[in-house]
Amino acid sequence: MQLRLQSLADCKMARDTDAGHARFAKYVMSKKVSHLNNAVEHFLLVLDQCPVSHPDRATALTNLAWARLEGYSQNDLQDIDTTISLFHDALALRPRHHPDRPLSLYNLAEALNWRHKKKNIAADIREAAQICHELLPLWTEGTYIRSIVAGEDCVDYVINGCISLPIDASDEGIHLRQVVLELCPIGHQLRPRALDKLSWALRARFEQHGSIDDLDTSIQLGREAVSLCPEGHSDCDIYLNNLAFSLQLRFDHQGKPNDLDEAIFLHEEALRLRPVGHKYRDASLDNLGLALIARFKKRGDLYDITRAVSLYREALTLHPPGHPSRDITLNNLAHALQARYDGLYVIEDLNEAIDRYRESFQLQRLDDPERHATLLNLSSALSSRFTQTQENEDVEEAITLCQESLAALSSLHPAKCVSYAWLQRAHLSRYRIQHKPIDLSSAMEHFRQSSIHPTGGLPQRILVAIDWALQAEIYQHESALDAYQMCFELFDSHVMTRSSIISRREAATAFRGAGSLPVDAASCAIRRENLQRAVELMEQGRGQQWSLASRLRTPLEDLESMSPELARKLLHLSKHLSDAQGSAASTDRVAADRAATEYRRLTRQWEAAVAEIRDLRPFSRFLLPPSYKDLQAAARQGQVIILIASQYSCSAIIVPTSGDPHHVPLPSVTLVDLTNLKDRFARAIRQASRMNPTESRTDLIVLSRIIWEEIMLPIVNVLELVLKLKRRSRIWLCPTAAFTSIPLHAANPFQTKADRSKEPCLEDLYICSYTPTLSALVRSRQLMKKCVPPSFVAIGQGQPGAGNGKALLAVDSELEIVHKLVPATANRTTISGDAATRAGALEALQHNTWVHLACHGKQDCTQPYDSHFVMRDAHLTLLDIMDRDIPHAEFAFLSACHTAVGDEETPDEVIHLAAGLQFSGFKSVIGTLWEVDDSVAKHVVEAFYKYMFDMKEDGVMDCTKAAWALNCATHAVKTKVPLEQRMVFIHIGV
Repeated sequence: MQLRLQSLADCKMARDTDAGHARFAKYVMSKKVSHLNNAVEHFLLVLDQCPVSHPDRATALTNLAWARLEGYSQNDLQDIDTTISLFHDALALRPRHHPDRPLSLYNLAEALNWRHKKKNIAADIREAAQICHELLPLWTEGTYIRSIVAGEDCVDYVINGCISLPIDASDEGIHLRQVVLELCPIGHQLRPRALDKLSWALRARFEQHGSIDDLDTSIQLGREAVSLCPEGHSDCDIYLNNLAFSLQLRFDHQGKPNDLDEAIFLHEEALRLRPVGHKYRDASLDNLGLALIARFKKRGDLYDITRAVSLYREALTLHPPGHPSRDITLNNLAHALQARYDGLYVIEDLNEAIDRYRESFQLQRLDDPERHATLLNLSSALSSRFTQTQENEDVEEAITLCQESLAALSSLHPAKCVSYAWLQRAHLSRYRIQHKPIDLSSAMEHFRQSSIHPTGGLPQRILVAIDWALQAEIYQHESALDAYQMCFELFDSHVMTRSSIISRREAATAFRGAGSLPVDAASCAIRRENLQRAVELMEQGRGQQWSLASRLRTPLEDLESMSPELARKLLHLSKHLSDAQGSAASTDRVAADRAATEYRRLTRQWEAAVAEIRDLRPFSRFLLPPSYKDLQAAARQGQVIILIASQYSCSAIIVPTSGDPHHVPLPSVTLVDLTNLKDRFARAIRQASRMNPTESRTDLIVLSRIIWEEIMLPIVNVLELVLKLKRRSRIWLCPTAAFTSIPLHAANPFQTKADRSKEPCLEDLYICSYTPTLSALVRSRQLMKKCVPPSFVAIGQGQPGAGNGKALLAVDSELEIVHKLVPATANRTTISGDAATRAGALEALQHNTWVHLACHGKQDCTQPYDSHFVMRDAHLTLLDIMDRDIPHAEFAFLSACHTAVGDEETPDEVIHLAAGLQFSGFKSVIGTLWEVDDSVAKHVVEAFYKYMFDMKEDGVMDCTKAAWALNCATHAVKTKVPLEQRMVFIHIGV
């Protein structure tokens, strides 16, 4: 220990101090206790001469404390507590900015370290760490403080001591770990261990309280720890294992498949570094097995579950009877066997699983923090066996075990969600056998409790809510509508957590059976004679990805007039949130994690701003799911007909301009019928495309007649006879599920009356438009408030690059026709050939209010956001369009193939090019349902623009005329254009 005594100025004190220094120096040289005692006596005399208010008291305290500490370090004094008190007193007399405070901090840290070495008091090393952290800003290269603090005797000892502390997931414990990490700058040899320990602590806090931010930070720290390990690093396997564990937890919480795949890869790497005989091989076997079980449950690959069972059997040989971890491995082996039973239904697996669970349970301590998990696992296995054997004692024990598990958990413990889920399963199993109403009521209540549990993972809660809705339908329980409502709210929260548009779709399609929830919810509400609720649930469940994105583009004029500051705040946050969400997920996982964390931070700020706005009386429902009254605004210019295709019933709801909605049953139509009709239409269209234009389209005529008789005629009867709707009025069709792939507007009886006149078809009776959702139509009408001078651009690309389709020979002539018919007052421009590039088309979309697009279009069935228009150099994708906000845009004519065809996996999301243009700001859009023949399509285009820009009206440009103009155009070209090419064009929007 180096001498760190200080001098005093007063004469008497100076003499005593010098004497003390001299005696202390003799002690250091001779190590005689008598010299030390003399030094301490002189320093005590000095301290007596320095009352509390004396300016040199801190120095006197320090000298006395240092002499005593030297004696303690040499085992010549036993009292360290008094010494530390002296250093504390000296520090208290040297407040911040005192020139000698850094030295007092160092002195106290040294004393605390010595007591920790001798007595291993955790509080000492924690306090020493806080002291070192305060010294950190002063601890720079070349300073005196650095020369005495740096090194293994001080700060490195503190770091090692703190790293060795048991993991403490409290706020104080995590703060200490953060302090230790700051003491380990980049390049410090102990930084990987400090990162790993902080990562572990944050993961532990997540497991207690369920904050996803803790888990994300844990993963970021774990990644850095792994990255700092060179090949052969002794702790690399530990860091790999811990990072994998955190990733697997996040998969459980958020359901991102990449997290699970990465976790398995990392566990494999850790196992490779732990060969047979390695002291931690058992842990890697257990952890890899858990990840493989999770992937088996997700994807059903039997290799995964077979390997998991094999790994656990090996792990069990490493944990013979008496081993402290045998209970964990027994539980995990049982879990794997039960999962294999759920996939293969081999009863021997289930029986062994129950035996293994029981053995594990008997070995666990009563205070084991994971005891609840074994209770739950055994309960679930017993419930499964009860459904097979109907042995009452199995289900009775299952219910008791679940109740014990719930009682053992704190109110916010994430595992409570699973406990409620298993409890409902047990009650429902018993209800199926014994038919006691109390079991059904208990099951439904536990469904509710599980789905609302705030710290349960959203994927788990969504699965529970979907099952709740299904079981409530099966048993006709009154909670069915609540279950559907919960599904939509959870989906909304889950999808909103994803920081990219593509990952939102992945999240929306990850749950089996979720695609039919909107139509099933509406069907349920109809059966309960609550038509307004049916409309509300249908709207809330459909088009969620569009509605989530449109929240960031909500017009704020009304809010600006009441609270300009709040409007500016929300606009600012919406822009940053929109920028942060991106259009696609990053392939760099570290960058993706950072982006997700930032996105979530902005989301919380945005949600807080929205909550402030809702506190204003006129805005209490701001950005909440719209009520029926809100949605009825979609029918302001004409009735909206929602067509519902559910497994439970098929029907239509007519939303009138005012008053209650009307239900139109379609008793002769089932979901299977619609699926067959959709497939028959697809075949008929393909066949017609190979036929001569003059040949009769018999199959299409038959199918159009079916649409008329089975679907549209019952609706038309209500429109005419009940609502007294005048002919040639406008109507909007809002198809769902299988209806989205059927050309409803083409319904036609193809019959002749007695007077030889033709029976009117749907488009003879009404001007038909489509809308993806009612909200989309309402939003388009709101945006119509802003009028700007019209500008028209025609974009054509008839010569796509290699591999992007055949040449479109009629594009140039189509552009000439459009240019000739568009009023000169519209500031017309044409972009074609080499100028029709991706960038050129995007710029034209942004800077013109009217657009005509003639080119190849392609709907990507596997990734609808990659659907695109083919330009000269690159594809103009749906994502490109969605990234542009074009609030002054009015009309777009998409003379391209497949521009209004939805996504097969999520038809109710209506993810196609026409919907993308409407979302970006175009209020009125002409799109296509299938392939367009450019040689005949130009006849439709020419007729359309002639009606659109009637010379009698001096070339007035009104996008609300588009539906009427298309209707007139398809009638006018009947002799020139075959049936399927007249049917292909549809109108969407106002």
